[in-house]
Formats: sequence, structure tokens, C-alpha cells
Amino acid sequence: MLAISPAAALADERDINLNLIDQKWRGLNQITVNKVLIFAINGILIAAGILSFFFLLIGGIQWILAGGDKEGTEKSRKKITAALIGLAIVFSAYALAALVNAIFGIDILNFRIPSILGGA
Repeated sequence: MLAISPAAALADERDINLNLIDQKWRGLNQITVNKVLIFAINGILIAAGILSFFFLLIGGIQWILAGGDKEGTEKSRKKITAALIGLAIVFSAYALAALVNAIFGIDILNFRIPSILGGA
């Protein structure tokens, strides 16, 4: 009973080291708008690719389960077509970003723009 009493808890005197709290949150100072945008663009490209792949997979499963039904195969064919178009758009966006980087030296996916003065 004494172990859970408030008096026992208050009697335990410990120092609180505020430097540990400061070290825990120190990484928040390194977050910039540039890093957030890089994370968002890469996340959107990855999520769009994954979603397109899953829609392609679902369309294929629906086609198999349609069993020759005209309406079912037509719905699944449209879903597969839309998923393939989505995958093509995602890969084209990535290829376009790589092409711009190769030709102009502007890395869109990492927001690195070369300086005219020669600095990084």
C-alpha cells in the first residue's frame, strides 16, 4: 500500500535533466520546406505507383472471377486499362524528371538547382 501512495511518490527526489529533452527534439531544427517538398513528391510518386499496381491486380482478379460474363469482363477491362494508364503516367513523370536532370542538371526530385555562380 505504501508503494502506491502519493506520499511515497513525492518522497522520491530525482533531478530532471532538461538537456535530454532538448536532445530528443534536436532533429526538428533540421526540417526545411525543401525537405518536406522532396518527401511529398517522392511519397506521391511511390503511392501512385503502388495504387496503380493494386488496381491492375484487382482488375485482373475481377476478370478471372467474371467467368465470361460480358458486363463483368468489360468493367474489369476498363479497370485494367485505367491502371495501366496510371502506371504509364507515374513512370513518365519519373523519366521526365530524370531527363531534365540529365540535360539541364536540375534535379527535380531532390530540388537541386545548379547555381550560375558555380556554387552547389
